[in-house]
Formats: sequence, structure tokens, C-alpha cells
Amino acid sequence: MAQNMTVDCGGGLINIRVGAIILKGGRFLMAGNERDDYLYSVGGRLQFGETAAEAVVREVEEETGRRLEIDRLGFVHENYFYGDVPGVNDGKLVYEVSFYFYMKVPEDFEPVGESATDDGNVRETMCWVSPDDPRMIYPAFYRTELLHPTDAVKHFVTDEREQ
Repeated sequence: MAQNMTVDCGGGLINIRVGAIILKGGRFLMAGNERDDYLYSVGGRLQFGETAAEAVVREVEEETGRRLEIDRLGFVHENYFYGDVPGVNDGKLVYEVSFYFYMKVPEDFEPVGESATDDGNVRETMCWVSPDDPRMIYPAFYRTELLHPTDAVKHFVTDEREQ
């Protein structure tokens, strides 16, 4: 079994992650679970030996039950945050680099699979979200950037240490 691309680094962690941008009818697909009070992009960590493109296709299939093709890379996101998964990264500073890919979405696409969180303890569900949905979402830039997609690759930096 391949190793997830998470590295312990002096008391903190470094993650390399991918996210899928799945758009349909003015909404975007997000994942959620019973433990956390926020939604997050469909995707997950790279496994050692994978490219980001291979990882996002794998993650989409694992989480939605459907295999989608990549359209293009949309965003690179550097993110410092404090982990919240008990027994995994709870309270640890995490530096995460994420690659977000726009996916080609067939007209009949609906997620049919179920997955679990990285620690395997909590069932994940998929839900369609509109930009004005009041729930907390990660990455937050989805709310504004997905209203007017472009062909440009944009770079974002988020740093919870500054708050």
C-alpha cells in the first residue's frame, strides 16, 4: 500500500494534497462528515509515487464512485492551519500544498460512492453547494473564484498563524 504524502516536520506536518473542482448547475460538489462542522473539497493526499493528476482522478473515484477526467489545473494553495483530527493531527501546525483541478463533468453526473475520512473513522458524504450557502467551506476561495472560472492558474496563500 502506498504511503500518503504527509511528513512529520519538527512537531508539525507537511501535506501534499489534491482537490477536485466539480461544477454542475451553478453549484460545486463538496465533502462533509458527521464529526466536522465544515465542508471541504473532494480530494485528498497524494500517495508516494503518484502525480497530482493521478491522485485527483483516484480520489474523485474513491469519494464519488465515478471516474472523471481532468479539464485543467485551476489553483495552487499554500495553507498553514492547525489540525483537528483526533489522534492524527489534532492541534499540530500543518503546512499543506494543494493542487485544485477542474474536472470534466458529464451531464448525468451524480456521486454514487461513499468514503471515509483520512483516519478511516468517520463516514463522508457528498453535497452540492451554491456560492451563497452559509456553511463554512474549505477552501474559502471557492465561493468567489468558482463564480467566474478562468483558464489561468491562480495561487493562494492562507495562514491561520496570523489570526
